[in-house]
Formats: sequence, structure tokens, C-alpha cells
Amino acid sequence: MDELQITFWGGVGTVTGANFLLESSKTKILVDCGLLQGTTEAYEENKKSFPYDVKSVGYLFVTHAHMDHIGRVCKLVKEGFVGVIYSTPETKELASVMLIDALKVMDMNSKNGEEESVEVPLYSIDDYKKTFELWKTVSYHTETKIGDDFSVYLKDAGHILGSSMYEFKYKGKKIVFTGDSGNSPAPLLKDTEVINDADYMVVDSVYGDRNHESKEERDQRFRQIVTETIKNNGALVIPAFSLERTQVVLYELNNLIEDKKIPSVPVFLDSPLGQKVTDIYSRFTKDFNAEVEGEIRGGDNIFKFPKLVITHGSRDSQEIKNTPNPKIIIAGSGMSAGGRVQWHEAEFLPDPQSTILLMGYQAIGTLGREIQNKPKEVEIKGQTVSIKARIEMISGYSSHKDSDGIVAMVENTAKTLKKVFVVMGEPKSSTFLAQRLRDELDVDAIYPERGRAYNLG
Repeated sequence: MDELQITFWGGVGTVTGANFLLESSKTKILVDCGLLQGTTEAYEENKKSFPYDVKSVGYLFVTHAHMDHIGRVCKLVKEGFVGVIYSTPETKELASVMLIDALKVMDMNSKNGEEESVEVPLYSIDDYKKTFELWKTVSYHTETKIGDDFSVYLKDAGHILGSSMYEFKYKGKKIVFTGDSGNSPAPLLKDTEVINDADYMVVDSVYGDRNHESKEERDQRFRQIVTETIKNNGALVIPAFSLERTQVVLYELNNLIEDKKIPSVPVFLDSPLGQKVTDIYSRFTKDFNAEVEGEIRGGDNIFKFPKLVITHGSRDSQEIKNTPNPKIIIAGSGMSAGGRVQWHEAEFLPDPQSTILLMGYQAIGTLGREIQNKPKEVEIKGQTVSIKARIEMISGYSSHKDSDGIVAMVENTAKTLKKVFVVMGEPKSSTFLAQRLRDELDVDAIYPERGRAYNLG
């Protein structure tokens, strides 16, 4: 092989499934090992063996704890990986609850499915335990020697708690994996740190072809939607990712209620995983931005407020419908691809007084994308459900940079760049962003092919 190369084994042609292999003649390094999500073929793809020699890989670096970046880590161990897994301490803690929750869901689905359609779990509890025996942590702004020929330095990506950008150094070259870069300034977290001396970059492109609303418009729309749903005596259902989005929604509602900008109504956090993640967020307040840290020092419990109800068992969840409107329900999953939010959607989608508020990217093939398109009806758990509720979308709460944000991030290091690889987006989004980078910054930006090795000369 050539002296240094990179191969994209996931995260191209799709937003999900991050899996990148960086290798020299001496050292093989994986960055992320995530699930493919949101397509009918996702399970079949996820259960396939890895297309490279797992046992020869010495290191796995995890950028952050979203399942499209960590969901196959335990499967990698199951197939023979015995190297070292690195991430921030925050990411390791979050991954531990995310991966055990995913295993419980897979076990449950395998027991409840029809015999011919059973989806066997991708890994076992023993694989999970072995994974965390291999997992080490490293903090931001720390340089670590990797093998005989690499070193790595961590910067804060500002995406979710513990999210990292990895700067790999190899014989005078710097290769940067941004992971998912954050939508700064974010409600809770610090800004994405600056990259200014990269030779090669691998950047995400979920929103590569479009921009979010401004912070002011985002906040105003959220307050307006909440207020109008309450005034209409409806239920506001928010499908929310357990990791980051749930914590941001709780924080925003806390501020609105404390400042008396919205009436105090019952708010249900109907996500046991969301509650576990919130507990982890509460322990890592050093990662929050200065404004939020100041609120906490002033005595504000930013994730709790009057009339907040934490549900636990599924019976508690299903009884939420018996609480009179108006009310707010925060439940997973964020793309309505499963989880408790589906029965709330089945209950309130036919209600013209209620609102479904989508607050993030909805992948092709998910129920969330269907609802976003506002058809007359959808199918939920085998039942046809009519849509008469108000459907709203706010992209400004996304934890991903938009097109302008990614261009600005790359611009900081445009003078030193030899090539940018644009990944983790739908093809139209990735190709649009690559063209923008070429046109506006005059950098060599490409949308790479899956499985092709690119030489980093």
C-alpha cells in the first residue's frame, strides 16, 4: 500500500453509518463505527461482516456517542477487534448507556417479532462488557502517541456532550476528522473549536445544502408554537433524540417557564434513556458554555421545573393521554423510527388542536420524514392514522452545522488544505457542499466513494 491512505467504509451515500479507516504501513486506525439507520436495508447492512480485517486494526477513535457513530462498536469487538478504543470520558459514559439500551431494544424486538422476520441482536452482553474493557479515555487539548508513527490531539466539536474532533499527525501531515461539527452557538455547549492548520479534512454534511433559522427566529418560533398549542388546548408532541435534543428542550422550557413567557402546564419526559443521559449531562457542567455555567452557579437546576413529570414504565407512558390538555410530551425517538413517541403520535396526529414539533433531521425512510412531508395519513404499528394535527419543523435546534457554518469552518484552514472529504450526508447535500467549497474557497473538495482507498500524499 501507499504510505498513508484513507478508506470510507460507511458514512458515504448516507447520513449514517460512520466508519473510516486511516492506515499507514505500520498502523491501522478506525474513526467511528456506527449503525446505518433510516433505510429498509439498514439491518441487513449492519449485520454484514466488516469489509476489512478487524483483527489487524489497532485503534478505534470515537468522535461522539450518537448511534450512527457508535452502534457497531460492540459488533466490531465481537468480530475480533482487540485494540484500544479511545474517546473523551463524556463520550464513554454516554456510549455505555446508549449501547446497553440498544441491546435491550434489539433483544425485545427479536422476542416480539414474527419467526421469519426476527432481527437477531448485533452483539451480546458479553461483547458489550469486553468493549468497555478495551475503552480508554483522553481529554480535550491532550496529545497522545499512537503506535510508532501517529499522534492525535483532541478538540471540542461542540456537537453533543463530549464530542471530539481528532487531529492526527503523521510525518508532518495533519489529518482532521471533525465528526459531527456543532451548530454553534449552541444553547448548552461551547462553540466548535477552530481548525487552522489541516492538510486533510473529513467533514460532515447533513445540512450541506441548506441553512438553519437564526437563533432569534428559532427561539421565537419555539415559544410561539408552544404558546399557540397551549392556547388551542392541545398536546405538543416533540419527538426528541435522547442524547442532546432532549436536554436542550428541557433547558429551553425551563427558561420559558421561569421567565413566565409560557404558561406552566404538565411536561412529560417520556424517555428512560433520555433521563439517564440528562443525569450524565448534569455531571459534566464544565463542558457547558459560559452563560449556562453562570445559571448553574446561580442555583438554577436547568433541567427541572414545576410540573415536569418523569415517566418510567410503559404503563405510565400510555396513561399520559389521560392527563387533560394542554400538555407537552417529550419522547424518543427523534426520527419517530421507534420508541414511545409512536403511540403519542398515533394518539394526537388525528387531533387538529394538537401539534407535532420536529426539531431535527429526519432521515429518508423514517416515520419522522413521512410526517414532515404532511401526508393525509401514515401507518403506525400496523394502524392507519389520519393527520389533522399541526406539523411544525424547526431546524435551528439541530446540533449540526448548516452549510454556511461548515464553509466557515473549512475557510479557517483553507490555505493549508490539500483535500477535503465531504461525508455523512445525503448525496445531494454532500455534492452540493463539495461544490461550494471548491467554488468559494478554491479547495480540492470531493465526495468520496465507499470502499475506495485515497492516498494522502
